[in-house]
Amino acid sequence: MSEDGSGEGPVGRIKEKLIRSKQKTAEEGRHLTGTPDKAHVRRLPPGQNLVKKWPVLDLGIQPDIPKQEWSLEVTGLVANPANWNFEDFLKLPQSQFTSDIHCVTTWSLYDNRWDGVAARTILELVQPHSEARHVIFHAHDGYTTNIRREVFEEPDVIIAHSWEGKPLSREHGGPVRAVVPKWYFWKSAKWLRAIEFSDVDKPGFWEQNGYHNEADPWKEERYS
Repeated sequence: MSEDGSGEGPVGRIKEKLIRSKQKTAEEGRHLTGTPDKAHVRRLPPGQNLVKKWPVLDLGIQPDIPKQEWSLEVTGLVANPANWNFEDFLKLPQSQFTSDIHCVTTWSLYDNRWDGVAARTILELVQPHSEARHVIFHAHDGYTTNIRREVFEEPDVIIAHSWEGKPLSREHGGPVRAVVPKWYFWKSAKWLRAIEFSDVDKPGFWEQNGYHNEADPWKEERYS
């Protein structure tokens, strides 16, 4: 895969190497402590290590999407499909949340301040049908990931355009990314371009490559 996502090239080789490494990690069950914290007694989930700086992790591809070209489509089983450009997105009711994030690669970062549009606001606007029990995020790099609708409905889930009061950088998924803070962070798709509501589950990229379909850090749902 080349830098633009096709053919062979250095980015493609990096991507394949990273995928193989993560698949091996899943196959070997690394980082599992065997001591889940289902009651959330501790703030730090089992097997996690606290960091002070937000690490950059991706598949070797960082799409560069100018804000004037970005849009978010909300599609699938909804009464009111939507397609907002960045200017329209900023005109939607805005929210701010502070939350911790937990990566399956074992780092956690406390107290992240996000600005954007709450998932609950999107739900109110598009009105998903009752049978739409699954939500699939689609990213500009071809990445997808899935969560249950009840997870999307959590009050701290946000479609974010800013972190710590500044626009999201390209390396961290800007201009807009999903943030699902109570789940491992691979569920929080970077470079978001679409949100799909579906009556069937559609496991995404990592869910098809050895990672758990649910991804609750306190239950150590790292791998399938």
